[in-house]
Amino acid sequence: MRIVYRAQNLIDAHLVKDALEHAQVPAFISGEYLTGGVGQLPAMDYVAVLVPESSVDVAESIVREIDHALAEARSVIQEWDDDMDQVMPQPG
Repeated sequence: MRIVYRAQNLIDAHLVKDALEHAQVPAFISGEYLTGGVGQLPAMDYVAVLVPESSVDVAESIVREIDHALAEARSVIQEWDDDMDQVMPQPG
């Protein structure tokens, strides 16, 4: 098995895993249950998506597409947050 994606969170890991499985690529999430052990701290580099060696090439192209889409979505959300901060400043 080889890691093809290091997830920022469980949701991203499951999105990648589901997309891989939809493309008939077997996928496994490693570290999924470790996130509960770290409490409120961010679980960076604990969660990864793995695939068999024979599926790495196909998986990497799918992961690139999903990672790009997630980055775009995060950018839109960040812009929206920035706009909202200007419209509704935080009390302080």
